[in-house]
Amino acid sequence: MSLTDKDLQAIGLLLQPIQSDMQQVKGCIDNIEQRITMIENDIQEVKRTIGTMENNTQNIERHLTGMELSLENETNHNIQLLAENHMNLIDKLNQSIKVADKTLMYEVQLSSVKFRIDSLEQEMESIKKEITL
Repeated sequence: MSLTDKDLQAIGLLLQPIQSDMQQVKGCIDNIEQRITMIENDIQEVKRTIGTMENNTQNIERHLTGMELSLENETNHNIQLLAENHMNLIDKLNQSIKVADKTLMYEVQLSSVKFRIDSLEQEMESIKKEITL
């Protein structure tokens, strides 16, 4: 069983469409490899972006912790001092209101005394007029 040249040529002709199809498959595989490479590059870019975001998040957390400490240590202490001084001012205001209330009471009493004096003076004038008549 030996193959003749004619048989080999026939086999060659039969293999040409397969060879053509293999070239197409190879082109598709090359295209797929390019796409996979692009996807890998995109994944690397996403990883870099996520890494940057993680660093930024850590920086924000550190900054926020600093602000919380500042608020707790400085601001709250200063608010407490202001509140204590505010209480002193309220006490002083209450004392001055008491003095102002006493002053108002004295003014009312003085006004009443003035009114009585004016009325007594009028009575005296009228009595003087009656006596002189």
